[in-house]
Amino acid sequence: MTTHPGEAPDTWQRISPKYLAVEMIGTAITGAAFAAAFTVSWLLWGWPWAWAGITAAIVITLIVLAFEPRRVRSIGYRLREDDLLFRRGIMFQRMVAVPYGRMQLVDINRGPVVRALGLADLKFVTAAATTDISIPGLPEAEAVRLRDHLVAVAESRRAGL
Repeated sequence: MTTHPGEAPDTWQRISPKYLAVEMIGTAITGAAFAAAFTVSWLLWGWPWAWAGITAAIVITLIVLAFEPRRVRSIGYRLREDDLLFRRGIMFQRMVAVPYGRMQLVDINRGPVVRALGLADLKFVTAAATTDISIPGLPEAEAVRLRDHLVAVAESRRAGL
């Protein structure tokens, strides 16, 4: 059984709780941008329906913010013998198994907010476009360690094909 260093076999690994801040900031900025756009349309052009847009932007933002902690907790991955299993989502759940031998690229991405929190996103690219996945919110050291581990396992599996 292939396991990640310091991990029990077949256990779900969760992302950093700090990633919640990244999602909350992104949601708040998006909601504020929509509310501002409706406010501008109301003040500059006097669109009478703009107040409904402002209200909708605020309400939707608050609802998304309320569900954000649960959505972030739903993100996880598991290293198995032949593949990496990734899951995310509350209402619309997604679970993807990526065989190690099919991984073509393992990439680390760091946006400004993610980088400020010491986190990184790990992206996997395979030959099939539908299996490209990204594990967000990993501590940087963990992302580097996981990338190196997956590249080594993927190379050994491809060599054995």
